[in-house]
Amino acid sequence: MRSRVMQALIVLFIVGMLSFSSLASNNGPPGTNDQGDSTVEYGCTCHNSGSPSNQAVVMITGVPVMYEVGSSYNFTITVADSLTLSGGEGNTKAGFLLSSNSLGQFSWSDDEDIRNADSNTDDISHSDKDVDGIWVVTWSAPMADVGSIHFYLAGNSVDSSGGADAGDYWNLLSFSITAPGTISEDESGAVLSTRTISVGDYDSLFVIEESASEIEAVHQKALSERVFSQGNLFYWFSLTFLIIGAVIQREIFDRKYGEKPEHLALELAYPQGFRRGVVAILAFYFGVKWLSEGNVSDFFVGVTFFVSGWAFYGIYRTVLSSTVNPEIKDIL
Repeated sequence: MRSRVMQALIVLFIVGMLSFSSLASNNGPPGTNDQGDSTVEYGCTCHNSGSPSNQAVVMITGVPVMYEVGSSYNFTITVADSLTLSGGEGNTKAGFLLSSNSLGQFSWSDDEDIRNADSNTDDISHSDKDVDGIWVVTWSAPMADVGSIHFYLAGNSVDSSGGADAGDYWNLLSFSITAPGTISEDESGAVLSTRTISVGDYDSLFVIEESASEIEAVHQKALSERVFSQGNLFYWFSLTFLIIGAVIQREIFDRKYGEKPEHLALELAYPQGFRRGVVAILAFYFGVKWLSEGNVSDFFVGVTFFVSGWAFYGIYRTVLSSTVNPEIKDIL
């Protein structure tokens, strides 16, 4: 009888020891897994039979391509079940472990469930299972150039069984931030901006099959926009052509029949010519400037050149009017 009691106690002790690590991990994963390897680099062997799963989506946003000495960057960590993210029934609790190889410092607000990780206080992990699986942390770069910095992120999406079982999924993510000066300021701004890095099964999230009606709706919208754009362009081109044609026709008839504009006194011609000259020069300047920069629509560029040309023509008419001999009505 006594031997059976001892055997039962030994079994309970072993079961308790096995379950202790999994229960303790509810407040953050251990620094090393059951194989003695780094958890953040090799994963948690106590969940999902020790194998990573693409069902666990691990994502981090706000990561720069290159760090600046002493600068701070806000990272948003997201860990979730891909089934839950796509609107299905999946795990709703998650945890993480993040390491920067002890380079730079992590900080966070008091309302985040985050703590320093076991066995390495420079790493951080969750302090309690999070329902939304989202944490915001700030990483401050080192005060000196230490070369490229490698990060490791482990995340797990767990069920509500309370133990480490096949219903828990985990995945690993690693990335690097290059050293200062490795990217020149002349390069594209998109390269210098922050990025989102992720791993997991995204087919259920972003690969969406469009129906025939949705495809047709997109086609009709693109067709209507093209018709409007071409029709608008044709309208303004035709209007400009008609105005220029009318001006040319007027000049031809004036020369054919000897018509001249009305006399314009010099005291009126000078200010009128000056105003039109200013408008012509400014419109031409902005037209050339916007055309070279390429960040203004062709419509506005065309309008400025048209206004400039119209103002220059106005100067010509002003000069022509000032050279006409005054008539009696002009003197009176």
